[in-house]
Amino acid sequence: MRSSRTKLVALLCPLLASLALLLPTVKNAEADYRGCRYQKPQAFLIRKNFMIGKQLDGKKANQAIRYRVERYGRVEGAPYEHLNEKTAYSHAKSMHFMGLPLLVHEKIAPALACVERRLKKDCTKSDERYRARAIGGFRTENSYRGAEVSNHLFGIAIDIDPNRNPCCGCVAPWPEHKACQGSAASVFERTELPRCWIDTFERYGFYWLGRDPQLRDTMHFEFLGDPDRILPD
Repeated sequence: MRSSRTKLVALLCPLLASLALLLPTVKNAEADYRGCRYQKPQAFLIRKNFMIGKQLDGKKANQAIRYRVERYGRVEGAPYEHLNEKTAYSHAKSMHFMGLPLLVHEKIAPALACVERRLKKDCTKSDERYRARAIGGFRTENSYRGAEVSNHLFGIAIDIDPNRNPCCGCVAPWPEHKACQGSAASVFERTELPRCWIDTFERYGFYWLGRDPQLRDTMHFEFLGDPDRILPD
């Protein structure tokens, strides 16, 4: 009897293994690291490329808004609502980033998982270590003035520790932050975020708004890569 069972198990194991390969895999973007492509932010989505001083270049700005609505969902009150029947917020996904709860668009969750994995692997030197204490993602109210539409409304932007990483070009009281005072050789001196963190985000299609010559928003990262190219085929 034992010999018969042993033979049966020996026959079934390869068969079950083959069947498992045919079953659909369950995607768990916020928990499972699956690897991501390196990519750069798309130039036409970068704020400084559609701003003329404090004025929007209408044609370029509309191109950027249209792309975001088509890829991520519509935002009530923003242009091109008719291009997507679903709101961006309907794609909100709850995840954890560096131990903190975060709500973002489901499409960029894999990219953040890759950023986290790389931060824990590469940013380990004493001058590169950083512990985030507060983080924000999706918003339902616009944080820009005028016709600008914040990437927080699409769930593709996150802010890390606003009290430690100020927006020196934003409205008061941000310009009064101690990190914004006096002269500095570069914007990297205006933030507590290590250069390793900034470089890591930018590997995976995020744009650091600290590079914006007008805002110098050092807390803010926004995904401006192609969401369809985050994961390998």
